[in-house]
Amino acid sequence: MAPMQHPAGTPDSDAAPTTQDPTSQDPTPQAVGRARPDAIHVPVMRDRIIELLAPALREPGSVFVDCTLGLGGHTAALLDACPQARAIGLDRDPDALATAGERLAPYGDRVTRVRAVYDELTDVLADLGVPRIQGVLADLGLSSLQIDARDRGFAYSVDSPLDMRMGQEGPTAADVVNTYAAPQLSRILRRYGEERFADRIARAIVAARESEPFTTSARLVETIAAAIPAAARHTGGHPAKRTFQALRIEVNRELEALEGMLPAALAALAVDGRIAVLAYHSLEDRLVKQSFREASTSSAPRDLPVVPDELLPTFELLTRGAERPSVEETATNPRAASARLRAARRIKESR
Repeated sequence: MAPMQHPAGTPDSDAAPTTQDPTSQDPTPQAVGRARPDAIHVPVMRDRIIELLAPALREPGSVFVDCTLGLGGHTAALLDACPQARAIGLDRDPDALATAGERLAPYGDRVTRVRAVYDELTDVLADLGVPRIQGVLADLGLSSLQIDARDRGFAYSVDSPLDMRMGQEGPTAADVVNTYAAPQLSRILRRYGEERFADRIARAIVAARESEPFTTSARLVETIAAAIPAAARHTGGHPAKRTFQALRIEVNRELEALEGMLPAALAALAVDGRIAVLAYHSLEDRLVKQSFREASTSSAPRDLPVVPDELLPTFELLTRGAERPSVEETATNPRAASARLRAARRIKESR
């Protein structure tokens, strides 16, 4: 778990547009390091997220947590729409926190930024003395800052260092591909990338690193492509897409963090509080769906004539299934194409 660091200065916010395969986007020529606050994309499904969360943020003193602050886009939109509310923005990436701070500076003390992974939510709220909150937002995709910065190693469309760390601490993607045994690599590619050629790719990586360790993305992309049968290279998108997704998830323990964040976020919400989560691939969306379904389902036996209050669900779903961005939005922002939005509202306290 990344070290938690509290209030990082002023303003913060939500993560910028992302997709299941954001790394296929070509970064801008000078995209190294921090993004400019004035060059930020419109957040994914911004208006729908405001519509879902704003009803819980109308009272003075309302607090919402942006679990994935990113470049601050969603948070800024919510603060504009809900002038009585204040925000707590979490992000493990110091560059994102700094850029969001510049963008959100006009909101002053309405924003508190914290460097933390979102599964540390309970500890963050305790340290800030915030017992209950009225809103939670999590945009689980990569931010534009991470996608477009060549030196971060998320994109397979350009040659860059094999890093992929969101928080800039711990093992890198290069460490994974150069040290994991073939069965371990195969398991990661199959589980996190849903890669059907996982065994072939893992064996190819292990064989290639014997002559020279992997340090940049280009050679890894070549190794992956060569391991995939020729007939399959031209279907299902870029041949390295699933492997890079799997490596990113492994490096940043993304699914573990999500499994920790979801129950913590639901538990932190006050009655009438709302949560919205944007997922970008089936692994994330499955966890969100399961968590929301359990919270919104009665625990009483089906044939019980009268359901005791303590067995009634504590949440209700605000979305019918997973909502998707409009055709118009994906046309102007291709990174939003794979977004899946789910939301829920607390209707009673837990017993």
